[in-house]
Amino acid sequence: MLVIGRMRIETQMRALLGGHGCLDAAAEALNARWGGSVGKGTLSRRACGDLPWSIYDVIGLEDALNRYPVTRMMARRMEDVQRCDIVDAAVNVARESGEAVAALTTAALGATRAQRARAITEIDEAIAAMRAARDELEAG
Repeated sequence: MLVIGRMRIETQMRALLGGHGCLDAAAEALNARWGGSVGKGTLSRRACGDLPWSIYDVIGLEDALNRYPVTRMMARRMEDVQRCDIVDAAVNVARESGEAVAALTTAALGATRAQRARAITEIDEAIAAMRAARDELEAG
């Protein structure tokens, strides 16, 4: 899974600051957008990593330049998380189906009540795993 590191975000945010030309212009863009009183000193401390970037900083600086590097990184992160969830669902389907096949085969060979009951339980678990996988696909 893609993990967005702090350094990548800080690099992208410094690039957005650079796109404004100077810290004063970046501060003015943020203040115009949000009506705040961000100064170049605050932006300098954020660029150095002494203060964290806020979501307002990200949105304001990206929108002012019509460039969205941090937002794109976050969107890719979510796509990767969804892909991992689907892969996990597939692994669960394979495991539960394999257990169901094994229990069904055992029940067919031995045919005791306990073996049949176990096979039914395993089949139900495999069905539940498939339903969960389907739900994951529909949600994505």
